[in-house]
Amino acid sequence: MRNYAHFQDKIEVSRVISVIKYLTRLVSNSCKASIKNDMLDFNMIKFFGINTRIGKIIRPLHVIWEFPSPSWVKVNTDGAARGYLGLATCGGIFHGSMGEFIGAFSAFLEVQTTLVAEFNEVIHVIEEAQKMGLTNVWLECDFALVCVVFTAKTNVPWMFRNRWNTCLNYLGKIRFRVTHIFREGNACADKLANLGFIHRESFHWYNR
Repeated sequence: MRNYAHFQDKIEVSRVISVIKYLTRLVSNSCKASIKNDMLDFNMIKFFGINTRIGKIIRPLHVIWEFPSPSWVKVNTDGAARGYLGLATCGGIFHGSMGEFIGAFSAFLEVQTTLVAEFNEVIHVIEEAQKMGLTNVWLECDFALVCVVFTAKTNVPWMFRNRWNTCLNYLGKIRFRVTHIFREGNACADKLANLGFIHRESFHWYNR
């Protein structure tokens, strides 16, 4: 059609649209993708005359932050990295059994991966818990691999091996649990991690 417009100095718009619709329908027959169940997708496939493939219905999940049991301290953590290998930070917040604020931290880790940032936060939490003499600690984060490390006893990155062994020795003497939470329930820790990009301190502790 572009050649036709160049050499004949005119173009049949209706024919162009018809060809595009035909080719789109042809490609859609070999495609296994489904629509997102919204009006934009529906109107688009209706315009092209494509047979609909309804996507799976996404059921909403109720995400809520839970209070720790009496005498327990709950710590929510999060790590952040700008790119696979970029500036990284981590943060965490300590809460008592009534949800009261005990303390929080943020740390700037310079250039690291997301994995390193996430393990940094966990080690910082355990080390701070030991300094405070806590004996009942509940760690909660939105990085599933952290939970796997505790449950499956897999190895952590080599640069943390010595500090990690010290942490495990402490955890063996206290009551400790770790759970996963979705990002929607971990907003405070996410904000703390982002503070690390602002103050650029290797470790910053926030008191009451």
